[in-house]
Amino acid sequence: MNAFLDELAWRGLLHQTTSTELAAHLGSGMRTGYAGFDPTADSLTIGNFMGIKLLAHLQRAGHRPIVVCGGGTGLIGDPSGKSAERQLLTRELVEHNLSRQKAIFERFLDFSGPRAALMRNNADWLGAMSFLEMLRDIGKHFSVNQMIARDSVASRLEGREQGISYTEFSYMILQAYDFLHLYRTDKCSIQLGGSDQFGNIVSGIDLVRRVEHGDSFGVTCPLVTTSDGQKIGKTEKGAIWLTAERTSPYRFFQYWLNTADSDAVKFLHWFTFLDADAIGALAHSMAQDPGKREAQKTLAAQMTAMTHGDSELSRAKATSEALFTGDVKSLDAAQVGEIACDLPSSGVSSSALSAGVAIIDFITGTTIAASKREAREFLQNGAVSLNGEKVAVDAIVRSEHALPGGVILLRRGKKAYHAVRVEQ
Repeated sequence: MNAFLDELAWRGLLHQTTSTELAAHLGSGMRTGYAGFDPTADSLTIGNFMGIKLLAHLQRAGHRPIVVCGGGTGLIGDPSGKSAERQLLTRELVEHNLSRQKAIFERFLDFSGPRAALMRNNADWLGAMSFLEMLRDIGKHFSVNQMIARDSVASRLEGREQGISYTEFSYMILQAYDFLHLYRTDKCSIQLGGSDQFGNIVSGIDLVRRVEHGDSFGVTCPLVTTSDGQKIGKTEKGAIWLTAERTSPYRFFQYWLNTADSDAVKFLHWFTFLDADAIGALAHSMAQDPGKREAQKTLAAQMTAMTHGDSELSRAKATSEALFTGDVKSLDAAQVGEIACDLPSSGVSSSALSAGVAIIDFITGTTIAASKREAREFLQNGAVSLNGEKVAVDAIVRSEHALPGGVILLRRGKKAYHAVRVEQ
């Protein structure tokens, strides 16, 4: 095939291409490809990371990537995979979100040199085109029959109560025009995206062919799910984001560290830049001794360093190790706070702590013990730790037990944790 396509293939990232001629196209010189990103938040989630990864692999294979920020289409919303119409965003919010997202792309793509990545905002060209121009010059190339046959539209038309608005129905036309515009202005001939975008990508290719009589191509990757079919990055506490303001580096590290054995090697292929030999060695290690969790540790380290930097990786590792060993008294307030945010928690008043709270009462009703009977039993068996130290059944919890940041950490056995926040 070709260096780019070969790389995607062995990593399991190549779901579909639109033409068998793509390999020859890529092999005949430097090409330009783009992927689009949604401005619905001021950050991106690890679900968006696949699009970034496709662009990064394209650049590493000697081609130029373009990040297309959906400043225009983001005002409407893509109906693909949606069962109901999304709330429309204000122009001001979209612009704010795009400005915050830019720093994320700069971590993963090289914006200098002969293959320098580009950033484009489709509001720049969509906003410059009048409604009449869109209908006359672009809309005439689209068949409504074909548009309503698309899965993203057909599934919505089946729901009579919700349906689909003309606004969302027009989304594929706008995305197709993105491809045409980039083909004209940046010689962009490849669109990259998830498998749910295949229909929209084909619409863009058809438009380029009809208007410019040119060749263009599409590449899709699989939708990112865990082995049990769950969307990656979705947790009980919400999405896992690529910025520290929304997801702390510690929580980010923990997310990858807790990857299931059935997903760890697959995620090393998908998300890291480790070569086949390194991943093969980790797969062998996991098969021989899954308890060592070498694949998960490497995955967590690679992803955290790539996303947040080496210093934040070191800090996340130290925090994680302190929680595991019980040496939590060495942590600062920020580290304690990161741990507390990632654990089940409850509160205790500072006045109650000043007076002293019996340990049985303190742990009852938390994830450590559901009842006083359970609490007494666990304490008598030496199963409960407070800030990393075993506590006796008659212990009294006082103000001085609070760690920096006003948190007391409880643990039962190896895996049951609970954070108690001191409230004024």
